Amino acid sequence: MKKWFKNNALYVIGGAIGAIAGFFYWQQVGCSSGTCMITSKPLNSTIYGALMGSLLLGMFKKEKKEVIKEGESDHDV
Repeated sequence: MKKWFKNNALYVIGGAIGAIAGFFYWQQVGCSSGTCMITSKPLNSTIYGALMGSLLLGMFKKEKKEVIKEGESDHDV
């Protein structure tokens, strides 16, 4: 579990920050008429914020590059 969290920490942190931001957006701005799809309910805006936050911070995750040793090729023959 620690390894999974360490590999996906940016997604989890981004989701938590985004969820909080989405809820506060609903609370402060919201949609008074109730016709807005995302901001009409607090659950919708919280989930949307969590999704956007995890995608935003997930962009900054660095992928590990494989090192090709000398004499080896990167494709199978």
